[in-house]
Amino acid sequence: MTEALIGFAVMILLIMVQVPVAFAMALVGLGGMAFIRNWDAAYAMAGSMIYESGFQYTLSVLPLFILMGNFITKARLSKELYVAAHSFLGHKRGGLAMSTIVACGGFSAVCGSSLATAATMSKVAYPEMRRFGYDAGLATGSIAAGGTLGILLPPSIVMVVYCILTEQSIGKMFAAGLLPGVLAVFLYLLAAKWVTWRDPEAGPSAGARKTWSERGRALKEVWGVLLLFGVVMGGIYGGVFTSTEAAGIGAFGAMLFCMFRRTLTWHGLSEVLVESARTTGMLFMILIGAMLFANFINFTSLPDDLKDLVTRFDLSPFAVIIAICVLYVVLGMVLESMSMILLTVPIFYPLVQYLGFDLIWFGIIVVVVTEISFITPPFGMNVIVLRSLLPEVSLSAMYRGVAPFVVADLLRLTILIVFPAISLFLPRYLG
Repeated sequence: MTEALIGFAVMILLIMVQVPVAFAMALVGLGGMAFIRNWDAAYAMAGSMIYESGFQYTLSVLPLFILMGNFITKARLSKELYVAAHSFLGHKRGGLAMSTIVACGGFSAVCGSSLATAATMSKVAYPEMRRFGYDAGLATGSIAAGGTLGILLPPSIVMVVYCILTEQSIGKMFAAGLLPGVLAVFLYLLAAKWVTWRDPEAGPSAGARKTWSERGRALKEVWGVLLLFGVVMGGIYGGVFTSTEAAGIGAFGAMLFCMFRRTLTWHGLSEVLVESARTTGMLFMILIGAMLFANFINFTSLPDDLKDLVTRFDLSPFAVIIAICVLYVVLGMVLESMSMILLTVPIFYPLVQYLGFDLIWFGIIVVVVTEISFITPPFGMNVIVLRSLLPEVSLSAMYRGVAPFVVADLLRLTILIVFPAISLFLPRYLG
């Protein structure tokens, strides 16, 4: 265990001195392997990891879902989703904040990125809420919290990476995220309602109730994305095609959707392809670095020592899960979500499996805790992104705004831990 702890300390030190996370993990993994074995073994491991990452068929799902998300973003669909949600909720007190949360859920369901969802919706929803006199804290809090849905509602890049690391079914993982995602939206709506109940001036009503014909017209504007989501997810759940094939179909469908809306020029296509390639390259660099580090950790005694620690102190399995969740919240203060999952999941999942927990359920717990880290101080990534896009709103006002949503997240985490059946209900119907 000593070698593993020293490795962790060195890696955190490298990150603190501004070494990119991918290189910090790779350097520690390579150096640690050389220390335990020799440099020849370390170089052989590095070559094997790089080769397997580049040619592994399962990993092809990542660039395809990234491409799908970038096409959806290029389609400028966020405004239509917001208008559709507003037509149902805008007349309520706090309705614009609620509409933002629902629109974030819809946009993230096809985008798959929390940061992209928060950044996009800040341009659409924030000016509208401020125009109607909404409190800046509630306005930014609802956007930051709604953006976190991007890694829970399928298709989620984080879920795909988790399944690759733990060798679980991507389709079952996507199915497991649906009910927790719906629960998240419901609890966020309650949080927004609670804020306006305490302070009615924080979220005034934005107008009269829309008629059903007006709501129907609003829904017609988003039929394309609903169809795309239905085809991709329905095909996976129905066993019509694999997750990788679904990602390809989704990327092609999203491109057709952009062309249909006439938002895709040759220059725009080039931007989408370059951005997708850049994001994929960054993700694969982090993935390779994490695999090198995980291999080094597995060659130490840490995995067995963790099991012995649980046995020696007779710890309750749920106490171990709670301890892991607390550690994720702490790590979320210094690491972004993908790095955190790639770094920790290879270490924790053998212990969780040893304790008899379902790894699909554990994946949902990991994603939910990662979501919480997106909006908790001092380095909640969604809040930092909003701060850069909305410099007129103070950081303290933003964190005050997200506080009720953090409480909602903690309540949701508790519910999902106590009632695993919520996450496992839909996956049991998949073969």
